[in-house]
Amino acid sequence: MRKKKRKRKKNWKRIFGVLSLLMIMAGCTYGVSFYQSMTGAVDSMYKETETTEMREVEISLEGLGPFSVLLLGVDERQGDKGRSDSIMVLAVNPEKESVEMVSIPRDTRTEIAGKGITTKINHAYAYGGVETATDTVEQFLDIPIDYFVQINMESFKGIVDALGGITVMNYEEFTHAGTHFAEGEILLNGKEALAFSRMRYEDVRGDFGRQTRQREVLEAIIEKGASFSTLTKYQDIFDTLGDHIKTNLTFDQMMDIQKNYRSAAQSIEQIEMESTSEKLYDEGYGKELYFEIITDEERLKVQQHLKEQLELQ
Repeated sequence: MRKKKRKRKKNWKRIFGVLSLLMIMAGCTYGVSFYQSMTGAVDSMYKETETTEMREVEISLEGLGPFSVLLLGVDERQGDKGRSDSIMVLAVNPEKESVEMVSIPRDTRTEIAGKGITTKINHAYAYGGVETATDTVEQFLDIPIDYFVQINMESFKGIVDALGGITVMNYEEFTHAGTHFAEGEILLNGKEALAFSRMRYEDVRGDFGRQTRQREVLEAIIEKGASFSTLTKYQDIFDTLGDHIKTNLTFDQMMDIQKNYRSAAQSIEQIEMESTSEKLYDEGYGKELYFEIITDEERLKVQQHLKEQLELQ
């Protein structure tokens, strides 16, 4: 388990990626039309799910208790059920004024909750949507998942184009999907941003490299979205968000987080789960696949860390 601790003055909006774009832009204008479009987009994002069975008492954001959020970057293409290419868990503790962020490698070998099949953790979404994906992450980390945010990676294309392009920092030159990405600061359109965020096999860091680029794209979207010049395109942006993001957070809960948990982002600790690659038989596919193997000892370390952050012990 590797930990990277960073002190930040940037607020909670930075953590919630695309969802926070709504709140950033909401703070820039007070137009009735804008507000109605924003709330309409959030309403279309909302997906009701059952409360986690791992909580004896339902979490209250007004009570300022610790809570967790599962961030799923789902790659859904035509004719495909989709896989969760990016899996991150945030454990937020306002009293400690800190956020623990854990990235789970998409190829991690584990049992899919309720299915009796051992395969890659990103396959959980294909077996039962966000509910099965959430249950599987809960089972893997042995902590309650209070909220989820599911982002369809295709949304990157529409949002970036609506913003007129974004600028990101690329730390390694590569070519992917017919597009060459030079090292250094580069300007991307929607199609290029999607390809940039999807590349994995050419990156020596594998999943971790791709997750880093996805965060680069999200942060660039937020920075561009907060500028006044892009507000004239807010309807296009909201339409894209509403079509490609699902969450069990209501609009009121988002505003509670924005208002009550701002101080939690003062300290953000990123935790990377150490793993080894191994080729093993896959029950679902009926053939050998490459997996990321996380030892029980490594997983227990991460579980204990998150439980302390969520005050579960």
